[in-house]
Amino acid sequence: PYVLMQGKELFKIAVNSMADAVEIAVKRAGLKLSDIDCVVPHQANDRIISAVAKKLDMPKEKIFINIDRYGNMSAASIAVALHEAVEHKRIKKGSTVVLVAFGAGLVTAASVVRW
Repeated sequence: PYVLMQGKELFKIAVNSMADAVEIAVKRAGLKLSDIDCVVPHQANDRIISAVAKKLDMPKEKIFINIDRYGNMSAASIAVALHEAVEHKRIKKGSTVVLVAFGAGLVTAASVVRW
């Protein structure tokens, strides 16, 4: 009668699906990962974000993280992180940005935005 979460499996699925989504979105945009100025991920877990950066072989400095200040804000996390990334000048006019999310139902999505 209890719901159990298989944390290790969920972690792997989140990391792999987010990294894959970023790679697919960047490729469909006709770009390379090196063309990306900033990645704004869903702020679910710092370990997940760090593992996605490692899997993409992307410096963590290119990934905007604010989970340390707010925790997981669910659907609001990308919007708040995007706002802060602009405020902190991590995203400027002309920046190429990837937004990537992972959520309930194991759904993943990514988009590339030219700011």
